[in-house]
Amino acid sequence: MTSVRDEEAGRGQAAVPVQGGRRAGDEQGSGVVTAFGRQLKLLRIRAGLERTEFGKRMGYSADTVASIEQGRRIPQAQFIEKADEVLGAGGVLNALKEEVGRAQYPAFFRDMARLEARATALSVYAVYAVPGLLQTEDYARAIFHMQRPLLDDEMIEQRFEARMVRQEVLRRRPAPLMSFVIEEAVLRRPIGGPSVMRETLGQILVTSRSRNVEVQVMPIDREDNAALSGPFSLIDVDGGQRLAYAEVQDLSRLYTDTTYVRTLEARYGILRSQALTPSESVAFIEQLMGDT
Repeated sequence: MTSVRDEEAGRGQAAVPVQGGRRAGDEQGSGVVTAFGRQLKLLRIRAGLERTEFGKRMGYSADTVASIEQGRRIPQAQFIEKADEVLGAGGVLNALKEEVGRAQYPAFFRDMARLEARATALSVYAVYAVPGLLQTEDYARAIFHMQRPLLDDEMIEQRFEARMVRQEVLRRRPAPLMSFVIEEAVLRRPIGGPSVMRETLGQILVTSRSRNVEVQVMPIDREDNAALSGPFSLIDVDGGQRLAYAEVQDLSRLYTDTTYVRTLEARYGILRSQALTPSESVAFIEQLMGDT
């Protein structure tokens, strides 16, 4: 996908506009998937395998193979790796794995997904929903099911799988440093129902016990809040560069301008000082779980 760039004031990436329900830039993502499907078909035919036989060796139905070859379905990393092996592709399919994987994300989020996967540190201020890196499977599914306009079942599965893949950063070594400041209202909003929310709160607690992760709650009754302009994230990447990302209503902006990033950096620092401490936040979430 080619992101729409805006160097106005040196502030990096502009929002990707929505065009009749299809985001500008989606064409490149679908183009990568189509190209992969064509390459897969050529390699399968070269290997002398019918779709049914290839599907059996892969553990997929012939219909699924057809969907991938026709560019209608985005294959997961495991499929690509196994197909490369089964077809003796010598790494040709594996070479496309990263680009195909990026196509799973909405166009407006692809740059952030790429940066997040290789970040050395992440700081996230969450205002509307539990951050994707902390969501349970049921919470994530509930988010996608309630989206309007409605997503079809295949798109929901695609988005769900992509979100779960994002959480691999939590298990990466060396582990990135992570800080989350979450508005209390987010933790009280019963997305998916009480049981799903209780499970999600439990997952937040488990993740917060990792030495590289700190979770803080911003209480509703705080008189001061340094970030009422909305949610944002700070991303540190190799080389010591720090970037900022903000998103609203499927529009996103990636900031690279040092002056503005430092402004958000200071804002996040003040926000952390205004929120409950990590230990106070754990106690708060535990109490909230008991009330849910």
